[in-house]
Amino acid sequence: MVSRMFRLETEVDKARRDLLRRRLRDTNTAASPVLRALRGTPDEREAPLHVWALDANGELAGGLVGHTWTAWLHVTYLWVDARHRGAGLGSGLLAEAERVAAAERACTASRVETWDFQAPGFYRKHGYEVVCVIPDYPPGITEYTLTKRLGRPGR
Repeated sequence: MVSRMFRLETEVDKARRDLLRRRLRDTNTAASPVLRALRGTPDEREAPLHVWALDANGELAGGLVGHTWTAWLHVTYLWVDARHRGAGLGSGLLAEAERVAAAERACTASRVETWDFQAPGFYRKHGYEVVCVIPDYPPGITEYTLTKRLGRPGR
């Protein structure tokens, strides 16, 4: 139970959000030697990683949007236009993102979240392993988190 000396509010407040983020970052940095060692290095910040596929007319046929942070690639979105599915375009986008992450950004692993009706099988086919399953997120749908070690032969 919350003491009567505190007032709880539920409004959206960007200034408080930013203050909370800074305070949590400071608390985490103080508690973790790994995070402390990251502060002030290039690996401290997320770096966007985008891969685009354009058709012969210059229209978007597919793309991958993600970022790298420390030694990880995080795939946020991967989409291929229905007209181009089945031609290996999604595999090519993923492979190029993994290549850039490993070769140019020294990433050793990748992660992605996907829903049951989207692409868990696609990612498994590309060497990803399920590390988390959240049923009913949202209700009636299962969310999967998958990870993969990068730079391993045969993957």
